[in-house]
Amino acid sequence: MSFETPLPPYNASDPHATFLSSSCFDLLLIEMVPLAHSLAAELPATRKSGSKSIDEEEQREAAFRRLDNLGYRVGQGLVERFSRDRPRFTDTLDTIKFLCKDMWTLVFRKQIDNLKTNHRGVYVLTDNAFRPFARMSMSSRVEAIAKAQPFLWFPCGVIRGALASMGINATVQAETSELPGATFQIKTIGGKG
Repeated sequence: MSFETPLPPYNASDPHATFLSSSCFDLLLIEMVPLAHSLAAELPATRKSGSKSIDEEEQREAAFRRLDNLGYRVGQGLVERFSRDRPRFTDTLDTIKFLCKDMWTLVFRKQIDNLKTNHRGVYVLTDNAFRPFARMSMSSRVEAIAKAQPFLWFPCGVIRGALASMGINATVQAETSELPGATFQIKTIGGKG
């Protein structure tokens, strides 16, 4: 699977050829957040214990879990498919480098701009032009940052799933202080770190 324009000759009827429309992927990412929020809002209606409503923080948490879990599964699937022909990574830093170069290019069509580590299991990935934020704008900077935060939940899940598939248990947090940039902090849990 590739975002690259296929070079002729290619056979569109080839069952092994896979192509992905990047504009469709962008639209999917844009629509996942509102869908997760609307499904979280419908959650009280589907509960069996009566019509007890949930507050805004619980809805936000439910949307976060849904997006993170979707991303987790996508990250696992991508690593299973695209790292199978590679030798097993020897340490965590090599795994993170694979994530920053190859995985990020596959998903967001560019590499991570900056990788920092304290060599004790904490890695900070910075993307100065995060694709899902490329067309995002609001009237005020504070409003833009608040609205952008949920769009980081799915990529956090992708990172967590990719790392889990390569044998690294980690927590991933993301933030943005200036659009279109995004910063992801990975903290490995036990194991190799």
